[in-house]
Amino acid sequence: MINQKPKGGTELQFDYLSKYVDSKLLNEVQICTSVPEKIPLHPTKVNILWQKNSYDQGNLYPWFKDKSNHDKYDWYVFNSHWTYEKFRNHFDIPTHKSVVIKNGIDKIGKAPPYQKGQPIKIIHQNTPWRGLSVLLGAMQLVKNPLVSLDVYSSTEVYGKDFYDQNDHAYKELYKQAEKLPNVNYIGYKPNNFIKDHLHTYQMYAYPSIFEETFCISLLECMAAGLYCITTNYGALFETGAEFPMYIPYENDRRMLAQKFAYGIEAAAESLHREEIHNHLECQSAYAQAYYGWNKIGTSWKRFLEGAVNAKK
Repeated sequence: MINQKPKGGTELQFDYLSKYVDSKLLNEVQICTSVPEKIPLHPTKVNILWQKNSYDQGNLYPWFKDKSNHDKYDWYVFNSHWTYEKFRNHFDIPTHKSVVIKNGIDKIGKAPPYQKGQPIKIIHQNTPWRGLSVLLGAMQLVKNPLVSLDVYSSTEVYGKDFYDQNDHAYKELYKQAEKLPNVNYIGYKPNNFIKDHLHTYQMYAYPSIFEETFCISLLECMAAGLYCITTNYGALFETGAEFPMYIPYENDRRMLAQKFAYGIEAAAESLHREEIHNHLECQSAYAQAYYGWNKIGTSWKRFLEGAVNAKK
């Protein structure tokens, strides 16, 4: 059965906000996510726009381009410094009522240290237009018999309506994935399923050709202790800090696929090394310490209390 309602990163983060911040405090504000005025502005509560979409999206660009709209919200919350900088540079948003509170994660089980000779399973759970074609091209070039890729890519994460309107455009891509001997096309699974199974993987590969404003899937894989390979496109380098292997973004998709194949092969050869085990241990600790929702929730609580008090 197709997932009826959207359950992407925006919805998951809102669920965490509701879990970690007191409902009485949340009831004193009205939070709209990403698309301005998709819910009417509240006449008395603090109006907050929680911005997670990229600055160039058609459902928000015209609104922000019109500077007369900027005073409609009391506060703008951006999910990364990269996002904030893009909106500041493109739209000259009011900086005095803009803050950055990053996305976060809940507790995630860790993968055990990889031992030489074991199978190397790669996970890819990003939507298909963000780089799946590049990754499938890379997997055609990967020759290490220990390496395989599980693909959970689908449009279903955004709900049935989005799926019905868009998924047909990627059917050929899914068929290509099904035909490759070192690729297993699985399709959509809910986030809880993904998180519960991350510890069974060794690597995460995301040749992003889409400007992410954050990247929750990367962060979850970092927390699980997976070796991560991604591009340095959009906010990915901010989310990943110094831990992933970054493949420089380029417009030539074939060349990008070749570089990713080389990166996967090189990573597979070194996963068993003690220095890589230590690196991934540090990576996991970093992700859990700085991006756990117990910390992110505290940042939200302090911000909301200040915003509410300032309104009184």
